[in-house]
Formats: sequence, structure tokens, C-alpha cells
Amino acid sequence: MSFTFGSLADITSSQRMFQLKNAFSTVATPLELLISVLYGSLVSIDKELVIPKEFQLALLPDLGFHAVPAGVLTVDTLLLSPPRTASFRQVLGLSTAFAFAYWFWVEQCYRHNGWYPYPIFEALTTPWRIVLFSFSGALMAGSSEVLRFLYTKLNGGNSGIFRRD
Repeated sequence: MSFTFGSLADITSSQRMFQLKNAFSTVATPLELLISVLYGSLVSIDKELVIPKEFQLALLPDLGFHAVPAGVLTVDTLLLSPPRTASFRQVLGLSTAFAFAYWFWVEQCYRHNGWYPYPIFEALTTPWRIVLFSFSGALMAGSSEVLRFLYTKLNGGNSGIFRRD
């Protein structure tokens, strides 16, 4: 969505499209970083925690799905976007909400299909899923704060890494 709105903004010079792109990027970039970190970590332990053996991808498509979006969005956020204005508390709330909304979707998939979208969820009990999704929300918020810090270092400013509300 961020790339679509960004492309439309470039083609049409629409300020509204730039605003939509920036709003989506505020969430999409740390989310993509979270996906890349979690996916990479799990794959380094056991690739079958994330993808069953019969569906595993070759290296280039795998990187295309799990690393390239995070890299491109990070470059866009750090070099082509305005600074984020949300406070850490807002980012943490949004990140946690996304993590638990995703968990809800995962459980709906299980109820509907009879199996989880990723094998790791089959291996985890409900308390461990709570830990995983809580950690994911915190990691996404942390990624957002690291992006804010890097943005400030690259572009100047004094927003600091943990702005008080």
C-alpha cells in the first residue's frame, strides 16, 4: 500500500497521496522489519517452523518476500519521508494492537481451516503464543524507535529515541 500511494503521489503530485503513503509507512516499515527479524531468526533455528518442507522457496524468492520489502521501506522511511510524529506510547499501543489482531486472524485461520498458517503456532501452547505476540508488539515498537533514532541521525533534528508524551 505504501508503494502504491507513493507511486500515485509521484505521478499525480497529490499531497493527499503523500500523506496516505507516509501514514502507511509509519506502520508498514516497523512491521516489515519485525517480519524480517522474526522470519530470519526462526529460519536460522529451523526453517520448518515457518514453512513446511514441501512449500519452501529458493533463496532469491525467499529474500524477495522476507527481506527486500523491509529494506526498501527502511530506505524510504529514512531518506524520503518526513519524521514520524507519534510518541513511543502511541507506537507501542499500535504495535501491540497489530500483534494481537494478527493473533486473532491466526486463530480464525485455524478455526476455519483446521490448521495454522505457520507450523510454529502448532508447536506453541496458548500461553507461549501470548508471549510470542507480546514480544512481537514490543519488537515492532522498538523497531519504530530505532528508525526514529536513525532518521534523526541521518536527517538532523532532536526528536531523541524515546520522546516523552
